[in-house]
Amino acid sequence: MESIILIGHGSPKKDANNLELMGKMLHSMLHAGCTGDCVKVAYLQFVEPDIMGTIKECAENGAEKIILHPFFLSSGMHVTKDIPGMIQEARGLYPEVKFVYTEPLGIHEKLARIVMERIECADKPAPEHIEKRSFEILSEEADFNGIPAEQLPVIKRVIHATADFEFRETLVFHKDAIAAGLSAIRAGKNILTDIEMVKAGINKRWLEQWGGKVICAISDEEVIRISGETGQTRAEVAIERGLNDGNTGIIAIGNAPTALIKTIEALKSAGPAAPVPLVVGVPVGFVKALESKVMLSAQDFPFITNLSRKGGTPVAVAIVNALLKMAEGGDKK
Repeated sequence: MESIILIGHGSPKKDANNLELMGKMLHSMLHAGCTGDCVKVAYLQFVEPDIMGTIKECAENGAEKIILHPFFLSSGMHVTKDIPGMIQEARGLYPEVKFVYTEPLGIHEKLARIVMERIECADKPAPEHIEKRSFEILSEEADFNGIPAEQLPVIKRVIHATADFEFRETLVFHKDAIAAGLSAIRAGKNILTDIEMVKAGINKRWLEQWGGKVICAISDEEVIRISGETGQTRAEVAIERGLNDGNTGIIAIGNAPTALIKTIEALKSAGPAAPVPLVVGVPVGFVKALESKVMLSAQDFPFITNLSRKGGTPVAVAIVNALLKMAEGGDKK
């Protein structure tokens, strides 16, 4: 059994003693899926747990090897004298345990890159820089070769919103989806959503410049009344009523499979002269979510969906916001 101890200096300032976060990250990187307490944190002074107490805990829990890393930048007195002295004492107390003492962080190319990143962050407006850097990272970490250029901004924004690269494989687009979405936005059409959370996430400023609005009727008294009388979900009723306004250009469903199924049924039964909106159907869950999206993927009208159980509000919002950004000539990430 092997234990790792990250050693920090410790500070009288309580919120500066946050090495536990680094310990958790290191544990997840070294031992993915492990539920054990393999990586521990200890402090030289000012705060608990201390180094000797942590070594004792590891040894008494059966550690045959203890790796100690001084989370210090340079080899000062603490790194070269104080901590080695404690390790020597521990060797006498636990002769059956193998102790490994690493170099401190020291001078390393990756540390220089971190400094460069910190400088860049400090010199630019934070929100814009964070988003820009996030898109750069996801572009570096995934292969987007072979994906149609018009779909790429949507896929990247969904991954950006979810940190889930699986959507690169599972998002499915009707051949006319992007064109239909951009046309609807630029024509000032409204966006109909299944729940208030999707409505709240859509960028109203980007939409309103074209004259459109975001509509959600799930909390309307009439919708609640009809739902109670018919047994339909409120999302079903809200979507059905919203489709009757004649100015819906995009339907964004991120939560309710029943609302997506109702949308498909309504659009299939509409006459050939009826305007056909783009359907963004990405409900999440285990009951009817995947089934409703598979049903959507087989339709002739424009749609964007994903063929997995995943989805939800962040995905629906990301797709719509990507289209809004594209409509004004941006989001060419």
